[in-house]
Amino acid sequence: MEGYEQFNGGWSKKILVGDLAVPFREIPLTNGEKQIVYDTSGPQGFHAAQGLPKVRAPWIAAREARGDTNFSQLHYARKGEITEEMRFVAIREGVEPSFVRDEIAAGRAIIPANKRPLELEPMIIGRNFLCKVNANIGNSRVRASIEDEVEKLSWSTRWGADTVMDLSTGPDIPQTRAAILRNSPVPIGTVPIYECLERVKGKVEDLNIDLFLQVLEEQAEQGVDYFTIHAGVLLRFVPLTAKRLTGIVSRGGSIMAKWCLHHHRESFLYEHFDEICDICRKYDVSFSLGDGLRPGSIA
Repeated sequence: MEGYEQFNGGWSKKILVGDLAVPFREIPLTNGEKQIVYDTSGPQGFHAAQGLPKVRAPWIAAREARGDTNFSQLHYARKGEITEEMRFVAIREGVEPSFVRDEIAAGRAIIPANKRPLELEPMIIGRNFLCKVNANIGNSRVRASIEDEVEKLSWSTRWGADTVMDLSTGPDIPQTRAAILRNSPVPIGTVPIYECLERVKGKVEDLNIDLFLQVLEEQAEQGVDYFTIHAGVLLRFVPLTAKRLTGIVSRGGSIMAKWCLHHHRESFLYEHFDEICDICRKYDVSFSLGDGLRPGSIA
């Protein structure tokens, strides 16, 4: 097995493809053939305090140098431009870069890639691309260690996670997230309302849009690639959950439902959705609308 290494219980070796050095893993099969799969494990041998190499630094620097103000992959795609991120994922997916651009421009795919995390190895999510796997990590009030979260991240990407969500609800959330971002080769997501709730000491009724926008901007500035925002849990929907077997199973959804009932007002995430979009556009942060009323709860 010359040139191969023991990795995840079997023999394989990492190979880098093209001028963008897109990582793949070559796996020898018992019939003499080789299986090639894309590799999400990221560069190896770097200490957590050091972080990963900043592979996107020259890409972002070039855009800043020419005076770009909108860094959204959607913006570039609709201009007809093929970015390095689009070329990177095209090699990963085995398609033409123009196909990636066109799918993004049509709104059928996204590349979660905040302009801040320069360590990121881009990936794409869309119906015409490979199926992706997300892993959840995060500390709690019971157990909180930055080193533990970075180790969880490392194992997640080693075993093939395409994206990772930091769902920390314990102490030192910003510091934990910073360490995760600097050591992640894959997009990192969060649920910003979790940090908001920690800042108001768990008092849901004290949440407000100003705090939420502040946390959103701070997380975007830090480098979070995608948010889950429960803007679809509206006041008029909350009574519909009363007779469900498990009510609202989403933590973010239940937080917003409780806030709506306490104040008897519409969700501030819904009413200020344009302001939320403005921040996401500024940094090119993707987001999903949290599924607060999951159909499985109706039994």
